[in-house]
Amino acid sequence: MNGNLNVQTENIFPVIKKFLYSDHEIFLRELVSNAVDATQKLKAVSSRGELKGDLGDLTVELVLDSKKKTLTFKDRGIGMTAEEVEKYINQIAFSGATDFLDKYKDVQENLIGHFGLGFYSAFMVADKVEIFTKSYKDAPAVHWTCDGSPTFEMVEDPKHTDRGTDIVLHIADDCKEFLQEQEILQLLRKYCRFMPIAIRFGEESVWVDSETEFDEVDDGNGGKKKQPKRVEKKQPRIINNTEPAWRKSPSSLTDEDYKKFYHELYPMNFEDPLFQIHLNVDYPFNLTGILYFPKVRKTIDPTRNKIQLYCNQVFVTDSVEGIVPDYLMLLHGVLDSPDIPLNVSRSYLQSDSNVKKISSHISKKVADKLEEMFKNDRKDFENKWDDIKIFIEYGMLTEEKFCERAMKFSLFKNTQGEFFSLKDYRDKIAPLQTDKDKNVCYLYANDMEEQHAYIAKAKEKGYDVLLMDSVLTPHYVNLLEQKIEKTRFVRVDADTVEKLIPHDDNIPEKLTQEQKDKLKPIIEGEVDTKKFTVQMESLESDDQPMLITQSEFMRRYKEMQATSGGGMGYFGEMPESYNLVVNVNHPLIEEVLNETDSEKQKQLVHQLTDLALLANGLLKGEALTEFVKRSVSMIK
Repeated sequence: MNGNLNVQTENIFPVIKKFLYSDHEIFLRELVSNAVDATQKLKAVSSRGELKGDLGDLTVELVLDSKKKTLTFKDRGIGMTAEEVEKYINQIAFSGATDFLDKYKDVQENLIGHFGLGFYSAFMVADKVEIFTKSYKDAPAVHWTCDGSPTFEMVEDPKHTDRGTDIVLHIADDCKEFLQEQEILQLLRKYCRFMPIAIRFGEESVWVDSETEFDEVDDGNGGKKKQPKRVEKKQPRIINNTEPAWRKSPSSLTDEDYKKFYHELYPMNFEDPLFQIHLNVDYPFNLTGILYFPKVRKTIDPTRNKIQLYCNQVFVTDSVEGIVPDYLMLLHGVLDSPDIPLNVSRSYLQSDSNVKKISSHISKKVADKLEEMFKNDRKDFENKWDDIKIFIEYGMLTEEKFCERAMKFSLFKNTQGEFFSLKDYRDKIAPLQTDKDKNVCYLYANDMEEQHAYIAKAKEKGYDVLLMDSVLTPHYVNLLEQKIEKTRFVRVDADTVEKLIPHDDNIPEKLTQEQKDKLKPIIEGEVDTKKFTVQMESLESDDQPMLITQSEFMRRYKEMQATSGGGMGYFGEMPESYNLVVNVNHPLIEEVLNETDSEKQKQLVHQLTDLALLANGLLKGEALTEFVKRSVSMIK
């Protein structure tokens, strides 16, 4: 029989090749999926008693013949009659899976195909395709051939006696990479490694104990004993795990099972995950999967392809934007749902109400898990906090509903390593750290080493200091100031300790206004006034003579713009600026004022400013070298 394919355009194959599928490699996923579908259909009809004889070996096999330039997909599934080939192959886009489901609505078998176009992806890489198929029904086998034109040839094939379908691709000259074993193996492992039917491709070498060859080894008692020799053996290579962990009941899995599966997903990641969430939803949509919390620490991994999306165990994509909320991109794992709408090539996601429901559900399950951990094992939650805090902060900043939930289990950690819930910490600091405007002031440091002097000074006042050292801290404290009424966050080096939490009491000044006016230009003459603003402050006499502070407002918004991804903006483009605070009550400042030798006066000012810069890590290069030389000469 010869005929024309029943399509609306004679240019269907160029359309398929150029536009229908995002990558040519998708052909392999589509054809293996069809083979798996055919096998699942056979199991379905067998369960209804419609199959004569045993199912036998149902392994799907790929056979590569580089010399003949062919790649063959073989299954022992349901097969097709001539009428079915005419219906499902010759009439493009009439879906066999859809028709089958209409007939067997009561059979709960997972079929992958939805659009009837998967088979034609073969023509993206082949200039000729052959089908050899025999139905499980009592009907002659069929041989179908098409060279990529709108015409085909279909004849009976008495030589093909085994049930199932072989699809032979004659690989085109411009697609020779698909004649390389490693290329096919890589694609199988990418798209098919969790398909529900075993898939065989070639052979692999394994080392086993020989049954006939032995080595003599010491028996530990001065004698010899025989032990089987290790020999290399070839065996069929099965590339997939047909029962991945996400398809199993959570009650049947141990923590070790989850970790083992994690390393199966990410073989190059040698760290264990912190914990996982096993998703298993059947209403109002179907969704299974496992989401793992990796160790995130201080930085956000920009790689956004750590979560893999499957449809009935067939890999679809690792670009899951829209299905997974943005902050959950930091997680690793697998999602599997037949209810996520895809375009005909299953390569891109389409956003609709189902996707939004699934996204909301995933976010809720993550919040449930974190709140459960917080309530049930607070100590363990605290131990994991440094690894998950950036994830929680990111979620609070980007998802309003998650933020509302997280306010209950988000933690503060102070510089002593103590943990507090947001409410408990406010209750702790409110009595001493409420300023004159009735704002509760949260002091924080982002580097305990660099800001040690400022932390120590705050503690001398009886204040508590938080350690907030994530890349999101500027954004996060801004959020908390909006969420928690009458709250102000200020970094310990943003001002003198007296002004961090302003009260009505002031320290008396030892210098008159006239003396301060005389002193200020002397100090300004020795510093870069474009970078440093000199401020005369009345501090305790045993405080530092000079210290560096940086405006909380300017620094925070500069950092926020630097990490927002939207360019530096107004604050980001401004040069770094600091305050050089002069303690007018310190004896050395009085000494500067009273020094009559201008050279000695300059040297003393220079030494005091350099000491303040050194304490803040701002004295570097040539200036640091000169400071050391000057210090040595002054000691002499």
